[in-house]
Amino acid sequence: MPHLGLVALVVRDYDEAIAFYRDALGFQLREDTPREDGSRWVVVSPPGARETSLLLSRAATPAQAGHIGDQTGGRVALFLTTDDFDRDYKRMVAAGVTFEEEPRYEPYGAVVVFQDLYGNRWDLIQPV
Repeated sequence: MPHLGLVALVVRDYDEAIAFYRDALGFQLREDTPREDGSRWVVVSPPGARETSLLLSRAATPAQAGHIGDQTGGRVALFLTTDDFDRDYKRMVAAGVTFEEEPRYEPYGAVVVFQDLYGNRWDLIQPV
């Protein structure tokens, strides 16, 4: 198994999720295909990503909807790696992304915790 292909993220609405990941985080919409059951196959990823992408999956049941924004029990769920921390942090601030803290410079790199539009916690990180 050479890589992890997709990570599913339960969302409330396809279009609002696409807009956030595209406009606030700078992701690219890789696929948006309607399915026979009325759902859509929506894949987004950072520009240049060659392996792992996000599958934006609209909640189909009340139980699934109850996990939107808290799919990992409050832990940081996803790690967005950058090659220019300051550039991406400033761009995300300007786009209105919610940050939980000021950037930190740890022995392993520059890092800051942010939330997506649903409250899922992410790290923006530039490893050393």
